[in-house]
Amino acid sequence: MRESVTYQAILEEGREEGREEGREEERELALQRERSLILRQLTKKVGTVDEPLRDRVSALSVDQLESLGEALLDFSNVADLEAWLTEQN
Repeated sequence: MRESVTYQAILEEGREEGREEGREEERELALQRERSLILRQLTKKVGTVDEPLRDRVSALSVDQLESLGEALLDFSNVADLEAWLTEQN
């Protein structure tokens, strides 16, 4: 039975599903790390970022997070972050 074409196809399908799940989990972990880094950088640059703003940052796409990572270098206060977030909508 283990040598049958059908068995091998099912086994390979299961392996591929497992690999895809692993890749998806890794992408999610990378996104979480990027969000965490951006939030730490914001806190260091502008001070305390309140929960509603943190939630807005956490809702950003990967491209927006990367853009924010560059933009925050020019921020001097939380108002700059709020303005940048408003521009994104």
